[in-house]
Amino acid sequence: MKILLSGADARPLYEQITAQIKQLILSGELKVGDALPSMRFLAKELRISVITTKRAYEELEREGFIETVAGKGSFVAGMNTELIREEHLRTAEGYLQKAVDAARSAGISKDELTDVLSMLYDHS
Repeated sequence: MKILLSGADARPLYEQITAQIKQLILSGELKVGDALPSMRFLAKELRISVITTKRAYEELEREGFIETVAGKGSFVAGMNTELIREEHLRTAEGYLQKAVDAARSAGISKDELTDVLSMLYDHS
């Protein structure tokens, strides 16, 4: 599992870890039942505090992405398809908001932007 942290990213380190692990799960790179590295191991690999990795894992568990078994470790949880769909929808909404902001600043109309979206969606 490859996680990259950036000092230039405005998000706290635990959020960067959380986001990257979510993406690995949503993309299918990490599958249900796969073990995650221990909090200590990940902290050592990333050269950060164990408290930071603990917070990231707690957030992932709270959101249903992983489950922790005492004495065994943390594993990718069996997720329902609705949760996965919602997470993908949130990601798409973020990209669409950026597109809307760019279009507005360039004077592109809603109709023009909708046409571009339809064209891209239909031809991808």
